[in-house]
Amino acid sequence: MPGKPSPVGSLPCRFVVCRDCCCGSPKVSGVDHARQTARLAEEAPVRVSDCLDVCDHANVIVVQPSSEGRAAGGRPAWFGLVNDSAATEDIAAWVRVGGPGVAALPDILELYAFTPPRRARSGPLTDAG
Repeated sequence: MPGKPSPVGSLPCRFVVCRDCCCGSPKVSGVDHARQTARLAEEAPVRVSDCLDVCDHANVIVVQPSSEGRAAGGRPAWFGLVNDSAATEDIAAWVRVGGPGVAALPDILELYAFTPPRRARSGPLTDAG
């Protein structure tokens, strides 16, 4: 089972990876998209999404907070231009220590963090499930 086990009744952090027209495609060269997704799945569940409508930030990874993080006020964290393994590792390490609402965002991840337009935020990532 991918990701770390969580206490009964709680949900772990989850990843959403964009894999459609730009993200996850040959348009973003030099990235092993399958390896990136597999690496993230080693830390937490991964959902592969169609276009998140922020193509100018390809490759996009969204970290949804755990139930503990959400209870503490954590909200989904959006990261763009995640086009190398070091950036993927930095995001995985942050999730490993708790992610949104639990652990402070490391300075290095500020380089990748962005606020998506309202139309992207109102999509499937706003649900709790």
